[in-house]
Amino acid sequence: MTTRAEKIEAALRQAFAPRVLEVVDDSEAHRGHAGFQEGGESHFNVFLESEKFQGVSRIARHRMVHDAIGKDLMSEIHALALTLRD
Repeated sequence: MTTRAEKIEAALRQAFAPRVLEVVDDSEAHRGHAGFQEGGESHFNVFLESEKFQGVSRIARHRMVHDAIGKDLMSEIHALALTLRD
């Protein structure tokens, strides 16, 4: 079975051909907080470097990432922290 982290990583690799990509499941740090799901896969930190972000505003970068991940997968994620660099 493919994890959400693997799905996120695959979608971002396909959309951005990143120089650097790290997808970290940070769910355990949120145990007891809103949106926590037993077994994790609810809170993620993403660090992504891609040439596709050159000249693109911070908000537009976030929209690009959300679009690449897709509505269905985004609806399964409670929190997605993004560090996006060109």
